[in-house]
Amino acid sequence: MLLSMKGSCIFIGIFLNKQKNIKNCACYRVTSFLVFCSASVKSLNSLKMNKSKSSADSSTQVSATDDGEPPPNDEAKGLLKHGDPAGCREDLGDPQIIKSPSDPKTYRYVVLSNGLRALLISDLSGPGNVSDDSAGEGEEQGEGDSEEDVNVDEVEDGDDQTESDGGEDQETGDVKKKISSSAAALCIGVGSFSDPEDLPGLAHFLEHMVFMGSEKYPAENGFDAFLKRHGGSTNASTDCERTLFQFDVQRKHFREALDRWAQFFICPLMIQDAIEREVEAVDSEYQLAKPSDSHRKEMLFGSLAKPKHPMGHFFWGNAQTLKHEPKELNIDTYQRLQDFWKRHYSAHYMTLAVQSKEKLDTLEKWVGEIFTSVPNNGQAKPDFSQLRDPFDTPAFNKLYRVVPVRKVHALTITWALPPQSKHYRVKPLHYISWLIGHEGTGSILSQLRKRCWALALFGGNSETGFDQNSTYSIFSISITLTDEGFQNFYQVIHMVFQYLKMLQTLGPQQRIYEEIQKIDANEFHYQEQTDPIGFVESICENMQLFPKEDFLTGDQLMFEYEPGVISAALSLMTPEKANLLLLSPQHEGQCPLKEKWFGAQYSVEDIPHEWRDRWTGDFDLNPDLQLPADNKFIATDFTLKTSDCPDTEYPVKIVSNERGCLWFKKDNKFKIPKAYARFNLVSPIIQRCPENLVLFDLLVNVLAHNLAEMAYDADVAQLEYKLIAGEHSLIIRVKGFNHKLPLLLKLIVDYLADFSASPNVFSMFAEQMKKAYFNMLIKPDMLGKDLRLLILEPSRWSLIQKYQALMKGLSVTDLMGFINRLKAELYVEGLVQGNFNSAESKDILQYFIEKLQFKPLTAEAPVHFRVVELPQKQHLCKVRSLNKDDPNSDVTVYYQVSALIKLKECEDPHLGEEVDRNWFEVVTQQYVFDRIQKEIEALKTMKKENLLSWFMDHRQANRRLSVHVSIVFRNLEPNTSAYGEVTELTFMPASPLLAEATKITDIHAFTSSLSLFPYHKILK
Repeated sequence: MLLSMKGSCIFIGIFLNKQKNIKNCACYRVTSFLVFCSASVKSLNSLKMNKSKSSADSSTQVSATDDGEPPPNDEAKGLLKHGDPAGCREDLGDPQIIKSPSDPKTYRYVVLSNGLRALLISDLSGPGNVSDDSAGEGEEQGEGDSEEDVNVDEVEDGDDQTESDGGEDQETGDVKKKISSSAAALCIGVGSFSDPEDLPGLAHFLEHMVFMGSEKYPAENGFDAFLKRHGGSTNASTDCERTLFQFDVQRKHFREALDRWAQFFICPLMIQDAIEREVEAVDSEYQLAKPSDSHRKEMLFGSLAKPKHPMGHFFWGNAQTLKHEPKELNIDTYQRLQDFWKRHYSAHYMTLAVQSKEKLDTLEKWVGEIFTSVPNNGQAKPDFSQLRDPFDTPAFNKLYRVVPVRKVHALTITWALPPQSKHYRVKPLHYISWLIGHEGTGSILSQLRKRCWALALFGGNSETGFDQNSTYSIFSISITLTDEGFQNFYQVIHMVFQYLKMLQTLGPQQRIYEEIQKIDANEFHYQEQTDPIGFVESICENMQLFPKEDFLTGDQLMFEYEPGVISAALSLMTPEKANLLLLSPQHEGQCPLKEKWFGAQYSVEDIPHEWRDRWTGDFDLNPDLQLPADNKFIATDFTLKTSDCPDTEYPVKIVSNERGCLWFKKDNKFKIPKAYARFNLVSPIIQRCPENLVLFDLLVNVLAHNLAEMAYDADVAQLEYKLIAGEHSLIIRVKGFNHKLPLLLKLIVDYLADFSASPNVFSMFAEQMKKAYFNMLIKPDMLGKDLRLLILEPSRWSLIQKYQALMKGLSVTDLMGFINRLKAELYVEGLVQGNFNSAESKDILQYFIEKLQFKPLTAEAPVHFRVVELPQKQHLCKVRSLNKDDPNSDVTVYYQVSALIKLKECEDPHLGEEVDRNWFEVVTQQYVFDRIQKEIEALKTMKKENLLSWFMDHRQANRRLSVHVSIVFRNLEPNTSAYGEVTELTFMPASPLLAEATKITDIHAFTSSLSLFPYHKILK
């Protein structure tokens, strides 16, 4: 898989009143108090990660060409338009800013008198436009309850692939953002590279401190409270050379929110009394991130830089660097914060993006009135571009062995190249990563998979500050190895070098460049709407990097084919310039060195002479490695189809028989040549025993493995697919340009019908599954969730039970027997939406039935679990964390109450969100497609006294469950493994504050006497 364009690198955040993180850090977590519905339906875990890109999307799409012709692709600008849509001539946008034809927003670029540069974004499409002053208050966003994917292909920590199980079936797992909100983001062209030598982490600390009130609005958490009252959110992050702030809020409160937010850059209080508290917040982020393998790798890699280069510094900051050491050295941290703010938070370093359903003239007036007061210190921005070749050191071209936190074998090969951002119109690293990360015939990963040496490969540059800044650009190749691959890791490295030598020998290929260019251009041309806060965040950062005309396109499109630029980058990616980093649990006890800040245990060694001599010589190419062939999945027909049945507002059932049913809705709203198809293959055998659940996980992973080579062309052509191991079903999702979408769906069904697994492939995935289960169980939040669901849903099998079943031993014969039983009886329910007609959709369901040849179910299979009715008292289940080295604990408090209605009084911003909403109704078999309208009508009749009465009634009920996963600090005995036993739980006594709670130390005994709520469906 390629990893190059912005958006490919994924981060996870924790919902707090104030979200803060550093880009190379995870967010800090505090105790979460959640309220769940007692009959919630769990959503399903995806086993395929799809690429995503930030873009200027739209809610009211411009129609595709009716003649079925593709957009012109002779050059990227042929896809673009200038100016603004009809009807907005009196509020002109900037004609030099290039945007997608599908983008209804208008843009204006302004430079304020203090040097601050701003992009104004007016979105008058859809509901809640400038003439609508009746927009209601937004609902407060709750924390989604998420579950980890059982994906054995993970390369990094696996902390970032989550989906909600709170009832909404979502692509991202986050609570849906309201497209009708307004948002702003401000990027300062200064980051952690500017930290002083004696105060590591000061830039990150200042990012926290500016939120602590202002002279105009002195309340310490006033801005957070204001946003919370008005349905908003805020976040901030610190990167190497940039610091980013963003927020969103209900439109009618946007002007006031802008003024409050701007004060952090005009006159922040940064009161001295708040320093102690915020140091603890920064330290909490650091402590949460310490058990992360990816962060440990970054810190170790940064330590290899030349001594005077800032990459070797400790950017996070913690209590030691920001509190204890300054006291010992008589450093006035408060004064240094003030000095840093005055020196670096200057208007002429800042770029601002604001988006709202206001006219551009209004936005310009607001921005001018508010942000002109941001001070400009007149000093030159810090420049580190002279610090070139920071990794040109003897320590770089060596092998580093690392003991990981998780059980994983992972190899990373890294080159430090000259800065590549100036080549953004060519994007040489994107071209190279496309080839390195390819998974089709002749690719590196294809050959490694055939040898059962690797499961996944990611290549490229994430475009974070760690990977790309003014001093260097990283190109890294990360490979998840199998046990056998770990034993042969030098052969794996050799195959990578053979492929690179082939690319260097053949030179850049214009055919391949233009294919990538066409795929990116198609996606940009027909892009869909995104939430405003994510969009402005991306754009204000782009404003630091690209000229005005490319603010919206600079990170999206490939403009110019220049083979010399690509060859120059390729020529530097040689064996003698590569850094090798190998993670494996087998390194435990063999790594005497320890990284200072994150504690990674590692060793360093020279490359063996055998391999060094081979690579410095003229080694042979591998005839099995080849360039990818032409991609047959690239769409060329963009015709909007004519309906062959009456148009409907909601999906209608067009097929229903004993083997399945199909819901269908032709899109006539968004008018784009894309479609979504989702199918739920329900089977009663999945939940019969933990062994079946393990075999089901193995089935989905092996199926994805079998598909990978053939389906990869579809994936890179923006035809996304997911195979999801649901609790009672296999879910297949596909989406993308409708032209070639049936081809992809039939390919998946064919591989399912003809499923096979060799003994070697089965063994490879069984071993990886053991590691995947182990890595999930050592996460305190995952273990806490597993316990909570086990208590509430007693018919569920726990993750520990699945791990135990796998450890007892399963065979490929067991897997083949399971798949035959699974396919023997099924019920297939599907939803097709978008640019398909009903006849095509019926053909898809019929293909499932004919190809899989299954019989109807003999009895109706459940689609979710029943939930126990908790007694009216407080209950506590407290266990010891299974991770000996993780200093973090997890606390979840569950209140069992009736369901609350959520208000979502806004239109679906894009086709995908409409499909998500309708799919939830299908997969839960409730079919209330107008649920939002009914909830809105119900809320209109609700009065304040109704809510207060409900609250008082349920407060007295006190059906409460607390689940604690606690760390017990203990020193490991010599020669004791850090990878502890995870097959047994250790129950712990309650703290004195919870002494009166009913202790749960035998879950089965506790739940066996409780009554169950009936299956819960809201049908009217």
